[in-house]
Amino acid sequence: MPGPTLSEVARDAGVSLATASRAINGSANRTVRPDLRERVLASARRLGYSPDPSAQAMARGRTTSVGLVVHDIADPYFSSLAAGVAEAADHDGLIVTLTSTRHSPERERAFVELMDRQRARAVVLGGGRLADDADGALRHALERYRASGGGVSLVGQPLGDLPAVEIANADGAAALARALHGLGYRAFGVLAGPASHRTAVDRAQGFTTALAALGSPVPPDAVAECAFTRDGGHGGMRDLLARVGAAGPDGAPRAVFAVNDVMAVGAMAAAREAGLRVPEDVAVAGFDDIVTLRDVTPGLTTVRIPLTEVGEQALRLALAPDDDDAPRRVAVACTVVLRESTPAL
Repeated sequence: MPGPTLSEVARDAGVSLATASRAINGSANRTVRPDLRERVLASARRLGYSPDPSAQAMARGRTTSVGLVVHDIADPYFSSLAAGVAEAADHDGLIVTLTSTRHSPERERAFVELMDRQRARAVVLGGGRLADDADGALRHALERYRASGGGVSLVGQPLGDLPAVEIANADGAAALARALHGLGYRAFGVLAGPASHRTAVDRAQGFTTALAALGSPVPPDAVAECAFTRDGGHGGMRDLLARVGAAGPDGAPRAVFAVNDVMAVGAMAAAREAGLRVPEDVAVAGFDDIVTLRDVTPGLTTVRIPLTEVGEQALRLALAPDDDDAPRRVAVACTVVLRESTPAL
């Protein structure tokens, strides 16, 4: 049975439909006297009326567009995330505007400010934080956007108290380390990504901390910083092999963990170019479980993130009502997926 309508609330409160709408949904340029607003809200509570978030946003002067910010449009991680955001947006009759920061914090902040000027309904920041927001510039831009009626959510790590879908990067990497240790691996290398990338740091630290607790610490010279890309993984693997040599001697890596899948794919190519077989000479593992892994041989061991679902959750969180009962954090667990690139020893 359908619930009460806004017209019924207005009739119960003895006000016009327009007044009831402004009292419940807000307005970009009109206010309601406090006594009338309280009367309307009391009627809504008595009748059990639930406001429509889309109607609230439109009443406050917002458009039907939402913004999605990613670091690299070509990265399959972000294409899966974008698919989830687009699916949720389509369900609500919204249009997605997509931009790539190209790993520039200034571009990220500028896009948020552009979406604010264009009165977009919400903005989702789809990439992990590149570094601590030391001067608060991005956080302040997002808070201004929220204060003007826009919705915000972040994927990866939170920023201040802004709504965020938090991914268990450190826990997922630790679970992978324990799984590989359980398969018999003891000597490891890590392609750690850039030190300024919080997702990369969380994954690398989660992995190495778990191994240290298991009695198999990763030597400092077996950890290579590199770009968070396929080419970064390729170059990082090449540098790692040059430093510690091929698998076999004590201390050389028998398994290499790359902090994302595209880096792992680059690492596998670099290993083959160095005359090593994967996994016979060196095992390789990644993180994300991107869809393009279906075409990788041998199948890559990784940590699965439900990326499409994360995108859907991120947009729903951004569109949620801004009140004390609305969720501010959504936690997403990760799952280890063992494949042929890391056979048991």
